[in-house]
Amino acid sequence: MIPKTFKEVIDLGDGREISIETGKLAKQAHGSVVVQSGKCMLLCTVVSNYKQADVDFLPLTVDYREKFAAAGRYPGGFFKREARPSDGEVLTMRLVDRVLRPLFPKDYHSETQVMIQLMSHDDDVMPDAMAGLAASAAIQLSDFPFECAISEARVGRVNGEFVINPTRAQLAESDIDMMIGASADSVMMVEGEMDEISEEEMTEAIKFAHEAIKVQCAAQIRLAEAFGKKEVREYEPEREDEDLAKKVHDLAYDKVYAVAKAGSAKHERSAAFSEIKEEIITSFSEEEQEEFGGLISKYFYKAEKAAVRDLTLSEGLRLDGRKTDEIRPIWCEVDYLPSTHGSAIFTRGETQALATVTLGTSREANQIDMPSFEGEERFYLHYNFPPFSTGEARPIRGTSRREVGHGNLAQRALKGMVPEDCPYTVRVVSEVLESNGSSSMATVCSGTMALMDAGVQLKKPVSGIAMGLISDADSGKYAVLSDILGDEDHLGDMDFKVTGTADGITACQMDIKVKGLSYEILVNALKQARDGRLHILEKLTDTISAPNADVKEHAPTMVTRRIPNEFIGALIGPGGKVIQELQKETETTIVINEDPVTEEGIVEVLGVGSKGIDAVMAKIDSLLFKPEVGSVYEVKVIKMLDFGAVVEYTDAPGNEVLLHVSELAWERTENVSDVVNMGDVFDVKYFGIDSRTRKEKVSRKALLPKPEGYVERPPRNDKGGDRRGSDRRGGRDNRDRKPRRD
Repeated sequence: MIPKTFKEVIDLGDGREISIETGKLAKQAHGSVVVQSGKCMLLCTVVSNYKQADVDFLPLTVDYREKFAAAGRYPGGFFKREARPSDGEVLTMRLVDRVLRPLFPKDYHSETQVMIQLMSHDDDVMPDAMAGLAASAAIQLSDFPFECAISEARVGRVNGEFVINPTRAQLAESDIDMMIGASADSVMMVEGEMDEISEEEMTEAIKFAHEAIKVQCAAQIRLAEAFGKKEVREYEPEREDEDLAKKVHDLAYDKVYAVAKAGSAKHERSAAFSEIKEEIITSFSEEEQEEFGGLISKYFYKAEKAAVRDLTLSEGLRLDGRKTDEIRPIWCEVDYLPSTHGSAIFTRGETQALATVTLGTSREANQIDMPSFEGEERFYLHYNFPPFSTGEARPIRGTSRREVGHGNLAQRALKGMVPEDCPYTVRVVSEVLESNGSSSMATVCSGTMALMDAGVQLKKPVSGIAMGLISDADSGKYAVLSDILGDEDHLGDMDFKVTGTADGITACQMDIKVKGLSYEILVNALKQARDGRLHILEKLTDTISAPNADVKEHAPTMVTRRIPNEFIGALIGPGGKVIQELQKETETTIVINEDPVTEEGIVEVLGVGSKGIDAVMAKIDSLLFKPEVGSVYEVKVIKMLDFGAVVEYTDAPGNEVLLHVSELAWERTENVSDVVNMGDVFDVKYFGIDSRTRKEKVSRKALLPKPEGYVERPPRNDKGGDRRGSDRRGGRDNRDRKPRRD
């Protein structure tokens, strides 16, 4: 029996559309949809256990995977099976998770899983832009307690016109690449990169994407109504006690407010808050503690949040004593590590990042092998967040999703400022050594200085800042916070990170926790962020004002050379023998790539010091050497024969030619050694290919004065030897005659 299906279609314009279909696949999931645009198809399923887990948070897992079969490909590697998710898949998971998680009830603790799979790939459709739509549409068909439909959309700008969900080709021409997540009422998430755009332009892009998202949310609601919207499931809510909440608030609020107003450091403040909490807990009897233990902690956190927010809104003060627009003290240092190609320390308050730069050839490029995209990155950044950076001890189990996301944000912030003609593959690694507020923005700042220290000729330096927001809907008051602390991130209504040069924004990441944030507040926040960025940028340029003119002495120098494809084989040699020996002799790394457009070989030579690189360049010059007819060249005798001498061009070692005995001198030459010997250096004139012998002809005598009374003889018909000095005839030509004289 053919299942009944339900479908909604969303018009994207330009003949493009997105369809959402349910009823055909994965019907045992609590909700499932197939989202399709062109030939690109995503299957999303959602399942949530009916029993509440014994935890105090939502155990939500968002999993996005791209199947290689979707693009008609095999997975790479020895095991022909998809394994751990790629960084690209992890980034898509984070984009979806950040929008979905806040919309579940705070007391809903059931194990919940959202699985999104790329089942069919289309080169003209970027699937990550539809992942949020697929997740929300599947949830709308379920019985989950979920606040409202949401969606995500990518926005680009091509030739001054905004485009929703641009193709990869359009994105290559766009100066904006942003993903926006929103409900019909509120923008909730923004992430992307830009080509130094203004705050107003960024806001206009967000508005444009939000209008498209409203249409997508409406389509989900229509689909759910047609399918038959399920009743929201009942679940056991968290226990509440209003009397206890008031008692804890009255006991904690004033004390927390006083500590917050004192403006202490992180550890002192945490210790003081913990002491207040312990006092409140011990004020209850053992029986009350046993009965209300978890609730007391919960209500203390609410009182703490209220006190900190009220302090900022009423007095304009923050936990560490700063004003709302004040940046913590900054100190920087470059060239800290003696053996790296570039290094820098950036410290802002209690956040510190140490960045290193490594320069390499195209062989070190980061290879991206996904069903939806194959390519390589010649500039990439890795971010590490060890537990000691926050004074914790915990197991290290690989790179976390957070580390992937923060590293990607810093990479997008910086990559547009790396010049297109940079010959190196550049790897930046950020080690976060301390963290109390936006280590990703510290990574951008330390990365900028490390790149400049390494001699990478950045177009412009980049700085970054993390901003926060505290607002009160009832009073209409709000405060935008510059350079937020970790606690302000948790207690505030918005966390947004902005990076840029002095001329505009290069990247952003924003999570908005309140409904209906006005665009007026957003613009004001972005402008305050610009002031903070410029302040930090000044600190960076005070430390290192411009990129170093050259790489460090111990760092490799990169030289590139284009050669015709026909010479690549000669440079590599049989079985790679020539290039391997050349690398060993010169202590260099040589990489050869082919340019399919120009049909040339691109030779990259990486070496420390100029001696080895010069030797490789000389070898390439010798391969490409083509003497010009009528030109004079310096040669050296490298082999003596009965009928001439084999000479090598001194400017092109390895290029040899036979200097015939008849071209040594005007006088008759009985023995070659009467005129030249091994190792002699002299000039010869090049005559090109001799029409009689079909061999290259050079002459020494042509550069000597002709003897008085010399009479030209008829041309000889001997053929001589070949260009490499081999004697095909095996003997001396005895028909040479002395010049006739009058």
